[in-house]
Amino acid sequence: MRLMRRCVALLIVFFIMAPTISTNVQAEVVKELGKGFPDTEVFTPGEWFLGQKPANYDENKPPILFVQGRNGNADSWYGKTVYHDINDMYDYALKAGYQTVFIQLYDAAGKGSASQWDNGKLLAQKLEEIYNYFGKKVNMVAHSKGGIDTQAALVEYGANRFVGNVITLATPHHGSNLADLSYSWWAGWLASILGQKDDGTYSLQIGEMAKFRSIIDNNPAAKLNRYYTATGTSWGPTFSALSMGGLYLSSYGSNDGLVNEWSAKLSYGTHLFTDSRFDHDNIRKGSAVFARIEPYLRTTNVGLPALVASSTSSNEDLEQLNTTSNQNILGGELPQNQWIEQSISVDKKAEGIVSVLTASSDVEVQMVSPKGKIYANKDSAITTGEGESFFNGATIRTFKFDKLEVGEWKIKMMAKQSKDAYLVVSDYKDDAPFVLRMPTKVKVNKPEYKLKKSPVAPEMKGDLSITVRVVNKEGKLVSEFNELQNVNTNTFTGALKDIKQPGVYNVTMDIKGMNKEGKPYNRTIVKSVYAEK
Repeated sequence: MRLMRRCVALLIVFFIMAPTISTNVQAEVVKELGKGFPDTEVFTPGEWFLGQKPANYDENKPPILFVQGRNGNADSWYGKTVYHDINDMYDYALKAGYQTVFIQLYDAAGKGSASQWDNGKLLAQKLEEIYNYFGKKVNMVAHSKGGIDTQAALVEYGANRFVGNVITLATPHHGSNLADLSYSWWAGWLASILGQKDDGTYSLQIGEMAKFRSIIDNNPAAKLNRYYTATGTSWGPTFSALSMGGLYLSSYGSNDGLVNEWSAKLSYGTHLFTDSRFDHDNIRKGSAVFARIEPYLRTTNVGLPALVASSTSSNEDLEQLNTTSNQNILGGELPQNQWIEQSISVDKKAEGIVSVLTASSDVEVQMVSPKGKIYANKDSAITTGEGESFFNGATIRTFKFDKLEVGEWKIKMMAKQSKDAYLVVSDYKDDAPFVLRMPTKVKVNKPEYKLKKSPVAPEMKGDLSITVRVVNKEGKLVSEFNELQNVNTNTFTGALKDIKQPGVYNVTMDIKGMNKEGKPYNRTIVKSVYAEK
């Protein structure tokens, strides 16, 4: 059955005593999904409700609780997806004889995304109610950040005793570099205007998730449930916000447009599959994955032997991941009715994509080549950031070039509205010239890093300039400096300045140099770190 409309039917439940917990449960009203569900739905945080009882209901199959991702609500599992029509996950679970359960977390209120701690605490409370209602454990299927909210509930807030197995779909267990970008020095203006600098986005930074993993993974309760992970590596439709995210994340490895493959795994979990057909949006569809995850939903027995090999990457390995970049990033405010001009330097011909993101759609954008040719709005593909995009609501203009002309390109922008901002991301289809070696977790008094030239780095003429900007949680510039030491001709070392307190810091490095032909080039590297004592 495809869910065409939504209705609310009231079901009065009686007292149920939890088998292992002496908790009295008050009579409550539980909503049931069914035919004719009204078009209007209450998005009250903490509300949970049932799907229809299947005609072929098998009471031996545990109920399935679905947990949606950042900025999502319960209809993420049975309403429209961003790019792939209706999500049929509910239909597939219903036809397979499973009782389904849906829940609204704080994000459902439409006031931004909440942290995993807030959502996790609420989810833990509701898991106890759900457990007592059924009188048995449930299994959970979580999409994206919903997997992190789930782990917070089960491990930090003790709800593991109400749950058997957990399946996470494209969950950024180790964060997303797109969250780092949104909190970077250059993107701060745009993210603030779009309302995307909230607790949920902040929590998905690489550094913040390193902190989260150190808390969760060292808790013995993390091993009391069995975790299964899955992800995709498609970037979605061409010129979509998802494809732009995929292009940006490609510097960090294969990804689904929002989350890198390495981030979607847990060292103590079982990775079911990585599928090149699925992006971050359609991996939650029943027609895409239900048949592949259903065998792990048939029981809540966490002792069930895994049918596939466990994930092999450890947190220590991930902390040492090197950061590369073949991108140049610029951003700032856009005053009303004034031309703002920025420039990017291209040192050799290569395929390139330049994405210009603005808070409003009413912005005139021009790209001027070194020879004076003008590319305007009509020459770009225009889309809007949607769904779980870290720049949700932004207008994205994408200019694609088979061969970027060598020299200085000018980017001109003029906003018609009084409050606007921009972010320009230039991506060159070429090997990255520099590699940043800096652990995700650093010491407060010794946050050192190394910047190494890769074998494909251009032969330099003159000195290399590297400007480092460090931003704290409040978005305040903690330090800005340009000091490096040469270890040898290929390695530069430095240390982040003025990091005196533990916490998460966002680091933006702007690299400028000149190749042997005297052509200037620039690159930007962004990374967040967790500073501990």
